[in-house]
Amino acid sequence: MATFEDYCIITQEDLEDIKETISSQDLPSAISMIKEYLKQQDLVELNIGVTGESGSGKSTFVNAFRGLGDEDEGSAKTGPVETTMLPEVYLHPKYKNVKVWDLPGIGTPNFKADEYLKLVQFERYDFFIIIASDRFRECHTQLATEITRMKKRFYFVRCKIDLSIEAEKRKKNFDLQKTLDIIREDCENGLRKIGIDDPAVFLISGWEFEKFDLNVLQERMEKELPQHKRLVLMLALPNITLEINEKKKKALEQNIGKVAFLSACVAAVPVPGLSIAVDLAFIVHEIEKYCTTFGLDKESLEKLCERYGKRIETVEGLIKSAWYKEICTGSITTILRDISFLITEDAVESVVRFIPLLGTVAAGAMSYWAVSTMLKSALNEVAEDSRNVLISLLETEV
Repeated sequence: MATFEDYCIITQEDLEDIKETISSQDLPSAISMIKEYLKQQDLVELNIGVTGESGSGKSTFVNAFRGLGDEDEGSAKTGPVETTMLPEVYLHPKYKNVKVWDLPGIGTPNFKADEYLKLVQFERYDFFIIIASDRFRECHTQLATEITRMKKRFYFVRCKIDLSIEAEKRKKNFDLQKTLDIIREDCENGLRKIGIDDPAVFLISGWEFEKFDLNVLQERMEKELPQHKRLVLMLALPNITLEINEKKKKALEQNIGKVAFLSACVAAVPVPGLSIAVDLAFIVHEIEKYCTTFGLDKESLEKLCERYGKRIETVEGLIKSAWYKEICTGSITTILRDISFLITEDAVESVVRFIPLLGTVAAGAMSYWAVSTMLKSALNEVAEDSRNVLISLLETEV
């Protein structure tokens, strides 16, 4: 299970640097510097290489991972023949720091794994997804062996699992779980026969991405990523299962303490008006991130409703918190300025900050409390709204 430190991007050293820098600046410069710092947190890159044989479902996986359909704007080209001759990067529509690479097909008669990895510049990727739409073959294991030799991670994904299920459904004694177990065992046994000692195969459908092994794959990827990239992965994953919804909440929850502590550091700096202005900037930035991460923005909801055949008015009726509406109308900052405890916080801090030593501590504590309280409340509301929307769309019984 991920811990607090797993998701931390702001370090103690960062906090001290920021405090020292803003203490010598005027109010507009200090606020600008803080906002820029928050943006920098969102620039940690995650590069994912997706490879496999031609027609195996590579491009559909690239699209599904980014929350897109094959015909959506910005989607990777799909087709029965190889459409990718060179590595082609596709940015996540919401997180431009997340790059999913559609790599050229493997399995040609003269395929050589070492030459292929040089061609696609293997060093740029954090991990690889190796896709097959039926059994894994020698070209897959050659690639996996070479990736391992180069000390990179990879994941075997058996794609188009929905088509296999549909074919099996014709049988009188069809059992979904038994069918999935048979397919997985067949893939793993096939990999053992061609040299992979302890294979793990994830069953995925690009068309029904929320089903089958998506949650298991997500957990494995998260566990094996470097700490500073785990939050990036969690934010970027499409919010299409209740398990992912809960993991996103926990990941964002872990970051609240760091943001609040940064606020406390700012509160200790004797610049009039700085603390309340920065706290507002923190809260707006984080709440906007919450809504984006959970898909509670107009564009994301419209796509989900179109996919599941629901009216957006019906889905919007499930959203109880004010944040979705305020994000859509751009009035979130105005609403926050009217919140009494932030105004009270600023007034109290203005007095206590100038009491030697004790005043600095009290001002920091007030700011920490105000920001953490506001963010915890907003995150709980947004996550609960998102959960209710998912239950409605997926028609899941909880």
